[in-house]
Amino acid sequence: MKIDDVIRNKGSEVVTIAASATVAELTELLSRRNIGAVVVSADGISVDGIVSERDVVRHLAADGAAVLTRTVGEIMTAPVVTSSREDSLGMTAHTMTYSRLRHLPVVEDGRLVAIVSLGDVVKYRIDQLTDERNHLLEYLHS
Repeated sequence: MKIDDVIRNKGSEVVTIAASATVAELTELLSRRNIGAVVVSADGISVDGIVSERDVVRHLAADGAAVLTRTVGEIMTAPVVTSSREDSLGMTAHTMTYSRLRHLPVVEDGRLVAIVSLGDVVKYRIDQLTDERNHLLEYLHS
């Protein structure tokens, strides 16, 4: 099982934002798209950083409402841990769990191609286990 399997299942759309956007614009985007993180990219191809709800909350706690006028580039996480389509699902889950990452951009030949969340990885694995269980039950009952 590879990350590519998860991407084929969930899709490869990636929402990006410029580092120059304000945190207020970021929060509106996160809310409107119902997502937890956005890749920061100047061109939609490169990965300059990543910014999540968690980043916003940490800076809100430290700076108060003034954080909303700051730029995404000021609060984003960089450099970014990334994955490739060929990475194993198990290793990716391990990396995400032990590095406390909930979102992982997928990069191929230096280009952003997808993003996977820990929830995407878990959902894929649960779906796979459910299918295996159903096949075994079907085999036992036939």
